[in-house]
Amino acid sequence: MRVITGKAKGIRLKTLEGLDVRPTTDRVKEGMFSAIQFQIPQARVLDLFAGSGQLGIEALSRGAKQAVFVDQSAESLHIVKENLKKTNLTDYAELYQKSAEQYLRLCPDHSFDLIFLDPPYRNQILEKILPEIGRILKPHGKIIAEHEINCSLPEEISDLILQKNYFYGKIVVSVFSEKIIAEKETEI
Repeated sequence: MRVITGKAKGIRLKTLEGLDVRPTTDRVKEGMFSAIQFQIPQARVLDLFAGSGQLGIEALSRGAKQAVFVDQSAESLHIVKENLKKTNLTDYAELYQKSAEQYLRLCPDHSFDLIFLDPPYRNQILEKILPEIGRILKPHGKIIAEHEINCSLPEEISDLILQKNYFYGKIVVSVFSEKIIAEKETEI
C-alpha cells in the first residue's frame, strides 16, 4: 500500500495485520480519487473508519488542507500517526479515537468538503450512519463510500442523493452529495 500521487507520492504506508483488516487497493483508490480530483485542493476531509489512514493521507498528499482521522481502535490510530509522520503530513491532521457514531454526535454541522467511508464489511453500518453524515457535509461536498457489491445503498438517504456507483470487481465506490445541490447540477 502506497501513496499514489502528490507530495508524498510513492511512500509505502503501514497497515494493520489480521483477518479483519481490508485496506483499499491501489486500483480502487486510484478510481476513487479520479472521481473527486478537482474537489481535493484546499478541502477539509474526514476519514471515518480510518484504519491505516491511507484515504485521508492520499487526500492530503494531493492538496487537501486538513484531514480528520477517526477510528475506535487505538492500534489503528497508532498506525495512522506513524503513516502521517512518514509522509510529513502530521501538521495537517487531527486524530480521534471514537466510534463513528460518537464522533458524529460531537461534530458540528457543515464541517467537511469530502468524507471517506470505508467501514468494516457485512455490518450494515453505511445504511445506519449515512443520514447522520449528511448534516456534516458542506454544500457541494461529496461522500465517498466503499462497500461490497452485495451492499445495496438506496439512491436517496435523508438529504443525500447517490450521484454514481463505480464498480471494481466485488467492490463498489458510491459517491453521494446533497440532494439540493445534485438537482441543481443536473438542471444546468
